[in-house]
Amino acid sequence: MPLAGLMAPTIDLSELDRRIAELKSVENWLNMNLGVLRMTLQGLELQKSGLAAMQGTGGTGKTAEDSNPAGDPPGTAPSKAPGEKSGRGDSSQG
Repeated sequence: MPLAGLMAPTIDLSELDRRIAELKSVENWLNMNLGVLRMTLQGLELQKSGLAAMQGTGGTGKTAEDSNPAGDPPGTAPSKAPGEKSGRGDSSQG
C-alpha cells in the first residue's frame, strides 16, 4: 500500500478500523524489534567493558582470583604451598 493511500481520508468505519489494526500491528512489531536492539546493544556494551577490564589487568586474561589462588586477603603475604619453606628462619615449619 503506498504512503499516499495511508493518508487519504476515508469515511468507511470498517476501513478505518482495518488501518488502525494494521498500524498497531506494525507498532507492536517495531517495539519488539526495538527491545531486541536494546538488549543487543546492552550485551555488546557489557562485552566491551569486560574486554577493557581484562586488558586493564595486563592483557593476560587473569582475574584477581587467578593471581591469588589461596584466597588471601588483599595486602597480606601470600600463603605458602604445602611443603614450601617460609624463608624467615622459622624452624617450627617443614
